Amino acid sequence: MAKLSVEIVTPEKRILSVQADEAIVPGGEGLFGVRPGHTPFLSLVEPGTLTLIEGGRQDKYFIAGGFVEVSNDKVLVLADAAEPINGIDVAGARRRMAEAEARLKDLSAADARYALEQAAVRREAARIGAAETR
Repeated sequence: MAKLSVEIVTPEKRILSVQADEAIVPGGEGLFGVRPGHTPFLSLVEPGTLTLIEGGRQDKYFIAGGFVEVSNDKVLVLADAAEPINGIDVAGARRRMAEAEARLKDLSAADARYALEQAAVRREAARIGAAETR
């Protein structure tokens, strides 16, 4: 049976390069699955859990956002940041989310920093959610 070649790359380093039967990706329009023979496409990746299925085993990674390219049985995730969900510091994520929420209270929606703080809240909430699916 054909396999997918899956890579997760961040600006700092290659996080992962493995073979898998299926990848479930948190796309811009919701979760989508990729199996060998999938039609080529590009998509935004929202903060969330990337699940790789290999021989009935699931490995999960938190993806902080980015892009994914699917082509010729290859899934290339260009992520802003990524980490295995079993390595997530939930207490740290809760702290960062609370700090961003506190900063939001002092900003108006017209302030350029408002969108950045909103994104930080969404990212940390997604990180906590990913860790809770272990």
